[in-house]
Parts: sequence; structure tokens; C-alpha cells
Amino acid sequence: MAASYDRVSKWFHWVTVGLIAVALPVGPVIKHIKDSDKMAFYAIHESAGVTILVVALARLAWRLAHPAPPLPEHVPKPLRLAAGTVHRLLYLVLILQPVLGFLTTNAFGFPLRGETAYLGFINLPKFMEVNLPLAESLKAAHQAVGWSLIVLLVLHVGGVIFHQGIRRDGTLLRMV
Repeated sequence: MAASYDRVSKWFHWVTVGLIAVALPVGPVIKHIKDSDKMAFYAIHESAGVTILVVALARLAWRLAHPAPPLPEHVPKPLRLAAGTVHRLLYLVLILQPVLGFLTTNAFGFPLRGETAYLGFINLPKFMEVNLPLAESLKAAHQAVGWSLIVLLVLHVGGVIFHQGIRRDGTLLRMV
């Protein structure tokens, strides 16, 4: 049987999954919500995003101090390379995406304060004045990185399905 991840790494993984399950679908639907209800959706999306950032940074620190268990020897080199690349890109995106979102809200003039305060009651600092051209650029970057997150998640889950369903090599069991 393949070596398993430690409990803390598993906890970080599954908490991240839950947070993504909240943040990712809420983001694209906000524009379809009537204006009187939008702020609640922004608050949920942004609070989940900031929490993802905190968890991703803590997770990365943990990972640097506690490396992942090696993949089983029977996993071919191209699959090892693909897995390592997807994991590194996921870390990058899980840090970059919330930062872009936070910068975007600030540039639009809606820092996480008041109705959209972090977790509903923690006002985060406002650090820039409204800058609509910058806000639009940041929003485009946030959306592009959001799509890349979806692609990476599909690759990651596809890898899990491939290992569990086709190769039947027990790789999935390392994280459960």
C-alpha cells in the first residue's frame, strides 16, 4: 500500500475542498443575483476566498516542513511529473486567486468592510482608492485564474479517478 499523507495534510486538503465548494460556484452567479441580495453573496464568496488564502499559506508552510509521501514506485515518471505540476499549480492558484479577488474588491471601492466584512464582522483594511481601470484588469485576471482553477481541479479529480478506477493502485487512499 502507498504511503499515506499525515492527518494535518489531510485536514488541510479537505478543508480546502470545502472552501472551494463554497467560493467557486458563488463567484460566477453573483452577477445574476438581484442587487438587493448581492452583498450577502459577495460576503460569502469573499470570506471563503480569504479563508482559502489563509489555509493555503498554512498548508504550504506545513507541506514545506512535512513533505508529501513519495508516490509508489509503480507510478510511471510522466504521471509523477503531471501530478507534481498540477499540485504546484494548485498551490499557486489557491494563493494567487484570493489575492487577486481582494485587490479587485479594493480597486472597485468595496474592501471587505461593513456588509462584506470578513466572516460578517471583521473589517479588513482598505488600502487603495477606487481605480476602475485597475479594477477591471484585476477582475479579468481573477476570472482567468478562476477558469484555470477549474481546469486544474478537473485534472486533479481526473487523476484521482484514473488512479482509483483504471489503475486501481490505491493512490486515492493516501488522502482519505
